[in-house]
Amino acid sequence: MIVNLPGGERYELRGGTGYPPPPGPAQSRIAYAAAHVVADPAADNGFGCPAVLDWDATLAFRHHLWSYGLGVAEAMDTAQRGMGLDYPATRELIRRSAAEARTAGGRIVAGVGTDQLPPGPATLDEVRRAYAEQLADVLDAGAQPVVMCSRHLAAAATSADDYLHVYGSLLELTDRPVLLHWLGPMFDPALAGYWGSDDLDRAAGTVLTLISASPATIEGIKVSLLDAGREVALRRALPPGVRLYTGDDFHYPELIRGDDAGHSDALLGIFAAIAPAAAAALAALDDENLDAYDRILAPTVPLSRHLFGAPTFYYKVGIVFLAWLAGHQGHFTMVGGLQSGRSPVHLAELLKLADAAGLLPDADLAATRARAFFTVAGVDQ
Repeated sequence: MIVNLPGGERYELRGGTGYPPPPGPAQSRIAYAAAHVVADPAADNGFGCPAVLDWDATLAFRHHLWSYGLGVAEAMDTAQRGMGLDYPATRELIRRSAAEARTAGGRIVAGVGTDQLPPGPATLDEVRRAYAEQLADVLDAGAQPVVMCSRHLAAAATSADDYLHVYGSLLELTDRPVLLHWLGPMFDPALAGYWGSDDLDRAAGTVLTLISASPATIEGIKVSLLDAGREVALRRALPPGVRLYTGDDFHYPELIRGDDAGHSDALLGIFAAIAPAAAAALAALDDENLDAYDRILAPTVPLSRHLFGAPTFYYKVGIVFLAWLAGHQGHFTMVGGLQSGRSPVHLAELLKLADAAGLLPDADLAATRARAFFTVAGVDQ
């Protein structure tokens, strides 16, 4: 089980026994894993090509997450929205996953965006109509909507009032509570200045204005700023009953653990990669066993920090690489050819960190696949 890595290191995989599925979802926290999609390796999934998915493998991975008591956050940025997954494939993904969620009794939320619009300028009214179309698709599928940040809105809006107008009109169209989504520019540089300002305090003020105007329609907000202090401040300022879902893949253990003033729930890309450990930690939290909670999640933090390292928007490559090594899919191919977005050196470190966290239960399989990858990358085995 020796793998030769770039730079001459000979690494021996230890593997891990993993964690058994819990009897059910966590009771003290709501937790969603933002799931990736599995490309069809026999299709032309190159840059600029329409996405073709392996539906069996894609949906099987969602059942894996549900089996660990986690909800599925569907068609979010982890699924390569705006980075290879076009809207026709997105709409079908939401429809199929929502149907599977009903059979599995699993939680599902799904992203509502504007990515059916062509790249380039759009008017505010075009943005509003695009959001409304996708909202209708998610509602028809039976999933809870997550109103995602829009590149088109970021480009078209000239003030905080533009955001309040577009979001306010959209909230009038839903028959069930929605989640909002605040994704920082480290995840998508095109979202710089979202909510009408580069000043995050002013942007947070706009978010609170929107939520305070419609607390019964907004169930919560996912925040992905990689800034724990700002997240806690926003969480404490939310109206009663409105949840904050952490999207902070750097500081999630302490944010979910919380303090005397409250805690964050979770909607995280890293939970897709560490589902067994995440479920076990949340079960420990239910039992108020904080030592076990901290112990289980501690080795996942270096893994997550590396996986989401700059340029952060390429984290999807690491998610898919680990799913392949762990046996959830049979290849390391991504829609849009995105598997080239991280270097072999980066992925070698990811392999070691995942192994140290006990997230590669079949060491023989992981070693065989890692050897094949690094051989193609020019590292003799």
